[in-house]
Amino acid sequence: MTAHKSKSPLTRREALCRVGNGFGMMAFAGMIADSVARAGTDFTPRAKRVIFLYMNGGLSQVDSFDRKPALEKYHGQPLPGGSIATERKTGTLMKSPFAWKKYGQCGMEISELFPHVGECADDICWIRSVYTDIPNHEPAMLMMNTGFSQAGRPSLGAWLTYGLGTENNNLPGYMVLCPDVPTTVGPPLWSNAFLPAIHQGTFISDKVSERQAEELIDKKFDPKKLVSYIYNEKFSLQEQRREMDLLEKLDQIRNVRDPQLEASIKSMETAYRMQTEAPEVFDIRKESEATLKMYGTGSTARGCLMAVRLAARNVRMVQVYYGKGDPWDAHSDIQAHRKNAKDSDQPFAAVIKDLKSRGMLKDTLVVCGSEFGRTPVHEIGNGAGAAQNGRDHNPFGFTMWLAGGGVRGGTIYGATDDFGFKAVEKPVHVHDLHATILYLMGIDHTKLTYRYSGRDFRLTDVSGNVIRDIIA
Repeated sequence: MTAHKSKSPLTRREALCRVGNGFGMMAFAGMIADSVARAGTDFTPRAKRVIFLYMNGGLSQVDSFDRKPALEKYHGQPLPGGSIATERKTGTLMKSPFAWKKYGQCGMEISELFPHVGECADDICWIRSVYTDIPNHEPAMLMMNTGFSQAGRPSLGAWLTYGLGTENNNLPGYMVLCPDVPTTVGPPLWSNAFLPAIHQGTFISDKVSERQAEELIDKKFDPKKLVSYIYNEKFSLQEQRREMDLLEKLDQIRNVRDPQLEASIKSMETAYRMQTEAPEVFDIRKESEATLKMYGTGSTARGCLMAVRLAARNVRMVQVYYGKGDPWDAHSDIQAHRKNAKDSDQPFAAVIKDLKSRGMLKDTLVVCGSEFGRTPVHEIGNGAGAAQNGRDHNPFGFTMWLAGGGVRGGTIYGATDDFGFKAVEKPVHVHDLHATILYLMGIDHTKLTYRYSGRDFRLTDVSGNVIRDIIA
């Protein structure tokens, strides 16, 4: 028998595609996905999932979680060292207009803006010495979300799903909740960039009208309205499944790997499966009256409750933005924080309380903060010399807090100077924060890399240190 001579040997991928109508390749792809989910960690993880509560715009640390008595003592006097270089013209020191109170056995001082969060003081670790590179919203938000100050890098959630896979094939591994697209940055904040497209965050607008908000309370709201774009009224689920199967077979017949096509197929597969599970997970009417009351009302409350429900279904990362634009950006009057905090304080605390009641806080990491803080001096409005009661952007020292997921609760890490301007004790760069989040998820941040354009990229770029002192 004469052996048939092929023009070129079959690759393993081509063989799997051709044998058995491509079912070998399908099984192999499933094995790869499973192995990533099982063997993606470098060591035992403390957390399985992340909920990131994001106060876009810049929360003032000296009016929330970093009390500075020196501001009260030297109110109206110049900041020692002369004028500061932030973004706008600033004036003299300005004390916080809010009252402060100690909470928990740890005795953490928290302003009147966050009394409900204060009730959870012993579950929270405050990092008071975070700093970033640029005092503008767009680059600072990109840094906090992607580890780089320019658009084009994968987001934290994309890196997590790339490194760990997903434990729920019926929902995206990374989801973003917000009433509307936050800031002028938008999708680059949750982009997959050069990682496979399946790792891009799925944006869900939880914006509802006043009438719809009333329907939520009256148990009439249809959760399908939140994800209406995944439904096709012209085709049944069975017909859609046949289309998906045909598309997969056609792709396998081509015998040429097309990452963009494969990513599109995976995205369609996820959308197909979401039709069965998404309506249930977004249907917060299924929660008890006590739970709904614990979260309160408003878009932040809905987003926080949905985040916990998604986490309960093993979505790897959920991010909740406060609202459209930069609503925490208090240039004119720091009293604007009152409304923002009223909307956020109760649901933020409810996330911790709810996770504890579900037995999930121990393996769910909750991260809360902004892209930067605010100055301890007041801002001079519009360059005209008129004194204002607002504060400018401050990238040099601000506070973020973490809870659950292996974090040591009831602790304070790092410190800013006497006026709350610069991190002076145990400074924590955003890269350090990201390295710590990855560590708690079982990942060595120096090993989570992706080869692109001739070099290895990672979330923490070429720096970053794990903050081991905050780990339980």
